[in-house]
Amino acid sequence: MKKALTASVSHTDETIKELRADRQFAVAYLKAALEELDDPNNRAAGLLALRDVAEAYGGLGMVAEQAGISREALYRSLSPKGNPTLKTLLAVLKSVGMRLSVEPENHAPA
Repeated sequence: MKKALTASVSHTDETIKELRADRQFAVAYLKAALEELDDPNNRAAGLLALRDVAEAYGGLGMVAEQAGISREALYRSLSPKGNPTLKTLLAVLKSVGMRLSVEPENHAPA
């Protein structure tokens, strides 16, 4: 007897679905991801998370249009090897209803 194969769900698709359904999760997800941009070895994770949020809140085409950049430029900027400008980063965040903020880094007392 052959076992029936079950279709798998893409991790990215499921993440985008969760981001779309829960705005607070999207904020926390993106906040954690942006912290990864500080680490050159983990930068790709941060960029891909920003891409997931952009997909969840309008899609890359709409976000690119609102950000005033081409869709291709946005795809490149938010790719694992991307290097978005500050202008692009701020425009993407604004188009998904978020903004950049600053917090003190947790340093141990000297």
